[in-house]
Amino acid sequence: MAKAFEKQRDLTPSHDLPVVLGITGASGAIYAARTLQWLLQEGLTVHLVVSRDGLTVVRHELGYHGEMRLEDIPAFFEAAGRILRLDTRSVAPVQGLEAAIDCGKLHIHQPDDYFVPIASGSYRTRAMVVCPCSGSTLAAIAHSLGRNLVHRAAEVHLKERRKLIVVPRETPLSTMQIENMQRVAAAGAVVLPASPGWYHGVSSLSDLVDFVAARILDQLDVSHQRSSRWQAIDES
Repeated sequence: MAKAFEKQRDLTPSHDLPVVLGITGASGAIYAARTLQWLLQEGLTVHLVVSRDGLTVVRHELGYHGEMRLEDIPAFFEAAGRILRLDTRSVAPVQGLEAAIDCGKLHIHQPDDYFVPIASGSYRTRAMVVCPCSGSTLAAIAHSLGRNLVHRAAEVHLKERRKLIVVPRETPLSTMQIENMQRVAAAGAVVLPASPGWYHGVSSLSDLVDFVAARILDQLDVSHQRSSRWQAIDES
């Protein structure tokens, strides 16, 4: 006899819910690496999906040669660290990345696998970030095409009225891309272009990358001190 279905209420506070991070085939893989690093360091649970084109761009821009599996993630962060010319320990610290993996804070899904929790609206999440968001991914989200798990998870967030943050990095923009941005914004998404500011004392590449990643964390309502903020100048 089949077991009776038992309904259970999920009483997890919204701030303790996981974040979905989708990496797609636009330039700007370093923004995704930094965002993932900080989310894990801040103690959030992350569901990571990298599209096939996204992995191609990651390999090209970061000089990364692995797959996107848990055992390969340290090498992914090391590659990002080389791009930023940082000590790799500051990109993948033992108490951050490795501890997060050991504690089950990072879950990695294949882009063609729809039988995972984030493909369903019944699985509660805090928000989703698509970083970087390619033009084709933006179009797929805007028109509910659902051709891979990134598209499907984004559609779930829109239909469930949860926060969706898309981070396009392309210039110039075509009329169709602008219309797709307007379409997803009207549906409730936050369009956060990868456009770093220069008012916070930029002295390195990491300052520019950190600016964008910090704005993403702000939109996720994650309290942090990762980047300098605007302060009024006292001229008295």
